[in-house]
Amino acid sequence: MRSERGQGTVEYAVVLAGVLCMVVALGVLAKAMGEGLFVEHALMSASHHLQLAALGSVADVFAF
Repeated sequence: MRSERGQGTVEYAVVLAGVLCMVVALGVLAKAMGEGLFVEHALMSASHHLQLAALGSVADVFAF
């Protein structure tokens, strides 16, 4: 029994660290979505496809 002292505290600390990491990651993700970072990135990625001729755009879509 003596060798198991403090096991609950260590388990609590490990679980707390994991939950804290998830909360921070969700906060960062929510902030990025709120600022429109993902939409801006998608528009910048798609903009060079839209500048091509219509046939070139279709060929580019099928190339993926």
